[in-house]
Amino acid sequence: MRVIETKVYEISEHPTKDLCFQWIRENLHDLNDISLYELMDSIKKLTQEIGGKNDYSISQSPCRGEFIKFYDYDQETLDTLDNECFCFWEGELIKGIKENNLKQVLDLLHEDTEYVYSDDGLTELCESNGYEFNEQGKLI
Repeated sequence: MRVIETKVYEISEHPTKDLCFQWIRENLHDLNDISLYELMDSIKKLTQEIGGKNDYSISQSPCRGEFIKFYDYDQETLDTLDNECFCFWEGELIKGIKENNLKQVLDLLHEDTEYVYSDDGLTELCESNGYEFNEQGKLI
């Protein structure tokens, strides 16, 4: 019989956090799917609220050809909506339509994703999920 001992660290105590961050970035893809799905749901909900139709092509990271479009909607209904009475993404969509700048919504999604993959964002992820790592930075 043989016994193999492994040192296990939380992110706050790991001697080389960069190894942990590198492992996460290389192995845990689509960490910000939740924001992407919430935005897609908000596009659909807002379309139900104001009528008309929508079309979109969005991703977590900047991608050529991305867009969000609303058309044939009821402008009067849109004008009555207060962007602070809705969830975050719906509020941002209302603001974007009113200002004729839906690109700002895509920019917010990309900024959110950039934060999630930053050292601070990954530290938050690890701490909130109680992730543990070996000395080589691999998630246990």
